Amino acid sequence: MLHKITNLTVRDVRFPTSLEQHGSDAMHTDPDYSAAYVVIDTDCGLKGFGLTFTLGKGTEIVVCAVEALAGLVVGKSLQEIVSDFRGFYRLLTSDSQMRWLGPEKGVTHLATAAVLNAVWDLWARAEGKPLWKLLVDMDPKQIVSCIDFRYITDVLTEDEALDILVKAQKGKQQREDQMLREGYPAYTTSCAWLGYSDQQLKQLCTDALKSGWTKFKVKVGADLEDDIRRCRLIRQMIGANNTLMIDANQRWDVAEAISWVSRLAEFKPLWIEEPTSPDDILGHAAISKALAPLGIGVATGEQCHNRVMFKQFLQASALQFVQIDSCRLGSVNENLAVLLMAHKFQVPVCPHAGGVGLCELVQHLILFDYVCVSGSLSHRMCEYVDHLHEHFTSPVVIHDAHYMPPKDPGYSCEMLESSVQRHQYPEGDDLQLGEGADLPLKLHISDR
Repeated sequence: MLHKITNLTVRDVRFPTSLEQHGSDAMHTDPDYSAAYVVIDTDCGLKGFGLTFTLGKGTEIVVCAVEALAGLVVGKSLQEIVSDFRGFYRLLTSDSQMRWLGPEKGVTHLATAAVLNAVWDLWARAEGKPLWKLLVDMDPKQIVSCIDFRYITDVLTEDEALDILVKAQKGKQQREDQMLREGYPAYTTSCAWLGYSDQQLKQLCTDALKSGWTKFKVKVGADLEDDIRRCRLIRQMIGANNTLMIDANQRWDVAEAISWVSRLAEFKPLWIEEPTSPDDILGHAAISKALAPLGIGVATGEQCHNRVMFKQFLQASALQFVQIDSCRLGSVNENLAVLLMAHKFQVPVCPHAGGVGLCELVQHLILFDYVCVSGSLSHRMCEYVDHLHEHFTSPVVIHDAHYMPPKDPGYSCEMLESSVQRHQYPEGDDLQLGEGADLPLKLHISDR
């Protein structure tokens, strides 16, 4: 398993989702789902594929950051990396000059995620397994060896993490068999993007109900009266017994969030997602405390920078649902740390997957969480959006509103080369992006 890495390339790939308001919310009104798409080549011909998710403009900045990290990867063998994966993670996140741009946050961390996602994909392909199965089959000590525990040992030590994983070995095979039969429960966000008309919302809800969906998320936050009307409409459409969540995408100040969500309490949402700044841990704690008597939890995490912030959210009882993201955190390595901390605090994990490739990626992590960490499906579900899966060689499979475990080797994020060529920015053949997207920043790492 030497697989010496000989090259790393990254491309800016953008899809015109803003044209039909797919992905639109109170803060991101015209997103063009995009990715910095990484391909790792090896001397034996095996490739690894990875990506990080963006919303269009600025993807070229992430591409530049990936190029800046490439020198830390090329020349290493896969065996060298995975035999000390914690050390390799630190190599990428703690370069003495590059870390000044983070550390472990923002563009450099998005770039790190793209690179590490490609490395994990390469490892799973080398083993001939889908990534979730690679993780499930690992010895608990090997899982722990992939995690950087720096800055979180006051909450989770290596010994505690190992104990969690060892205890979860009981019933592990039965849970894996259950996932292969039934899949992991999902909820849909695709019915109620903020820019959708009422008629479109009604039709999409009708179709989703017929397909077995029982859990729905609605975007809110732009106008209170409009939110009341739309929440009433979707609650009427899905009925009293199905699950409703609402998502403000960071729109409000703390007091405003409490007041606004209290007005929507009659529609019985399970959670309010991202009610305020994603960095405001104490603000989330105040909102959680105020909404608890109404039976409404707080969910956040898709823009939580790193494991340290998740640690503090959990310590402060600032969230009731942890929303990991496969591209915001430092790939599988850092997500493993968050899954284990969430389990220690007994907070359910409900991953974020609203973006191109995110469903493909995060399904692997949540399958591992159920089989090898939490062992529970109580208040747990994974987001699903029905956009752009046709551009992947191993797209997600949804059956009866459940993610069915991937079977193909790898991390499921290899794009069709024809799709990459059509949507590569700025020279792709099929680009029809939103206003302002035709003004690329002139960034070339080679010019430094």
